[in-house]
Amino acid sequence: MLNKEEISALENFAREIRKKTLYMIGKLGVGHIGGALSIADVLALLYGKELRHDPKNPLWEDRDLLVLSKGHAGPALYAALAIKGFFPMDWLDTLNQGGTRLPSHCDRNKTPGIDMTTGSLGQGLSAACGLALARKIDGSSVKVFCIIGDGESDEGQNWEAAMFAPQYRLSNLIAFTDFNKLQIDGPTAQILNLEDIGAKWKSFGWYVERCNGHDVAAIHEAVSRCRSQAESAEGRPSMIILDTIKGKGAAFCEGKVDSHNMNFDLATANEAIAALGGN
Repeated sequence: MLNKEEISALENFAREIRKKTLYMIGKLGVGHIGGALSIADVLALLYGKELRHDPKNPLWEDRDLLVLSKGHAGPALYAALAIKGFFPMDWLDTLNQGGTRLPSHCDRNKTPGIDMTTGSLGQGLSAACGLALARKIDGSSVKVFCIIGDGESDEGQNWEAAMFAPQYRLSNLIAFTDFNKLQIDGPTAQILNLEDIGAKWKSFGWYVERCNGHDVAAIHEAVSRCRSQAESAEGRPSMIILDTIKGKGAAFCEGKVDSHNMNFDLATANEAIAALGGN
């Protein structure tokens, strides 16, 4: 269980991720702000508490791995990595511009700290399964984490991966679904209703937790339970359903379908940043 100081530090980390994400996309003028802001809290928890990593050695063989399957949320991950010191903060000024090392979607060949190139939705979980199986074969203690979106859960390849992971006892894999209930064309319930998404993952043989995706303490407790069951004789891959709000933390885009990929300027970003308590 996290103490008050740890919770406060992680909440501050999440706020900084949101502020820098707003700045980056506002400076550029367009970007996937909604789905980036909805994962700020889980990223803060992962990079502030859960992931074994070394910013000075991004390719450290014993690091834990993160696959951000919803690669369009890359700006939030870039913000977290910059804050942790994986690369200079001024790289954030170059998001998705010519010659940048921070493209719109995650690219492991360009950005220190990115473990898998993503953006073709529905493929990241399969990649995470491959990474987890390789580490399992090697007898490694490395954990593999993966974040998928609820919209990309429409993709059939996710459900192939859902069958694969329990078959090969990938207890070293912990995945998250960013369940913000909106996708590019509208509410997920109207596009392809996921209904009881937790029950679906359970039926495929996964260990499932569900929590408030904007509560770092709740996410931490869910991860802790996943780690505990993974160490048991019946250890399974884990899926944590994060109930989130698309665009969380910025009034101009919070809960709005069109925040999936939105045009806004730096003045609008700065107003939202100020509301979060920053310059």
